[in-house]
Amino acid sequence: MALENRSWGYTRIQGALANLGHDVSRGTIANALREHGIDPAPEREKHTSWSTFLKAHWESIAATDFFTVEVLTLRGLVTYYVLFVLGLASRTVKIAGITPHPHEAWMVQMARNLTDADEPFLRHTRFLIMDRDTKYSAGFRAALARERIESIRLPPRSPNLNAYAERFVRSVKGECTQRMVFFGRSSLERALTHYVAHYHEERNHQGLQNRLLKRSDGPINQVGRVKRRERLGGIQLLSSRGRLTTSL
Repeated sequence: MALENRSWGYTRIQGALANLGHDVSRGTIANALREHGIDPAPEREKHTSWSTFLKAHWESIAATDFFTVEVLTLRGLVTYYVLFVLGLASRTVKIAGITPHPHEAWMVQMARNLTDADEPFLRHTRFLIMDRDTKYSAGFRAALARERIESIRLPPRSPNLNAYAERFVRSVKGECTQRMVFFGRSSLERALTHYVAHYHEERNHQGLQNRLLKRSDGPINQVGRVKRRERLGGIQLLSSRGRLTTSL
């Protein structure tokens, strides 16, 4: 109870236990908390756990990260940085930008693009999780702050705290970029556009009860012919039936 309700003092816990039929003194509660290393309520409230923070603000949190892709160009092999944002509750992803030089001016422009009035992706976001990479500069964070989005900078070497973004990186690399050779930036952009569409509309997500992120309305047609489609030149082979339509 004390860990789940950080503002509850001994008396509040005593009352909650009484509701369950347990007659326990305040002193016994204090001793039990002390033995388990749990602070009194005033101190407990000062330290919100990461899981509690996520749970409290789940619908308004997004995460951002980079991954890199090697691209063949007329100048040789060039490393491109791909910046993306991901909504934790929805799991939807947006490729924010692709560049070989993610300098501060570019990052500030990406923040402006993401918070533009015509860009809906971060419209309901209050917190943006990021690591301490220097590319997330003060200017980048200030541009977000002007739109009332607070930057949550993670402790060093803690990728597990940005697990959803890390999982997307593994997916996009394993299912797309590490299985292709890219000739020029445009080929990378096309591949990522196709992959994100697949990720949203055709890929089942185990963390969401193996559902699709975006599913068409209407019942599945279980008697129609199964159609096979290809994405990314056959790297992804997809099977589907059309949805049934009803007329009024």
